[in-house]
Amino acid sequence: MNKTSNKIASINHNLKSALSKKFFSNIVENIIRIILLSAASISILTTIGVIWSLSSETFMFFRDPTVNFMDFITDHEWTPFFTEKHFGIAPLLTGTLLVTFIALVLGIPLGLGSAIFLSEFASSRVRQIAMPILEILAGIPTIVLGFFALFSITPILKMFVPGLSTQNSLAAGIVMGFMILPTVSSISIDAMQAVPRRLREAAYGLGATKAEVVSKVIVPAALSGIMAAFILAMSRAIGETMIVTLAAGAQPVITFDPRDAIATMTAFIANAAQSDQESASVGARALFAVGATLFLITLILNIFSHQVVSRFSEKYD
Repeated sequence: MNKTSNKIASINHNLKSALSKKFFSNIVENIIRIILLSAASISILTTIGVIWSLSSETFMFFRDPTVNFMDFITDHEWTPFFTEKHFGIAPLLTGTLLVTFIALVLGIPLGLGSAIFLSEFASSRVRQIAMPILEILAGIPTIVLGFFALFSITPILKMFVPGLSTQNSLAAGIVMGFMILPTVSSISIDAMQAVPRRLREAAYGLGATKAEVVSKVIVPAALSGIMAAFILAMSRAIGETMIVTLAAGAQPVITFDPRDAIATMTAFIANAAQSDQESASVGARALFAVGATLFLITLILNIFSHQVVSRFSEKYD
């Protein structure tokens, strides 16, 4: 009888212990779930807050009687702080696209070339040396790159390019090209290394050379990742601020001459944020209109990037 009572007591004790452990485990899981949900909610709410701030101020900007939406798109003058105000974003958009184009012309070929070399041709020793250097380049503050473009690259370019202004889009675009190079290179390397090894071996088994394997097998198979790298680099170039603020200038003019000083959307935002305009003035709200335009451009690029990845992605069993 005592043995039976002891067994029953032991079973009850083990059951209570198991229930208490499960109860404690459920509490811990619920706390973790709440923490993770809060973290996800904060990021979503922050995005919503940014969109609300931009859209509300932009709406108030276009409600001003001195602002016309068609003039904002088509006018070739941008003078929001002058007595005679003009709100044509074309000069800022042209300057942004010009610097971005120069950066992409330099950064994409160099980035893709370095990615192909490091992924398919370089030895492990060379890769161990080169990859940290690319990471260091990606970690250099952009304000340092801006000073480098203004005080180092521009004087060198003046020796070879006649008529080059002290601030110009050429130097800014060149340095920005080196800024986006690690982005193109690292993402392209990841995309090419994700290609299954059996595809390489099958191509070599058919008698293909190293160059043929890279150009006809690896790059096409990794095309979605490579295109995503290009679009991400373009988004970063469009949104870059300090390099263009220091090296490209603040002249909102429509020009396609890389020797001239220009103004970009990000440079205007950086300069306008330091002005003494009243927060409710049309000049201050012009800052939000430019920011909303920049946000819309990067959003379109991100949507396009997702479409490209889904269109060209390859799935391997």
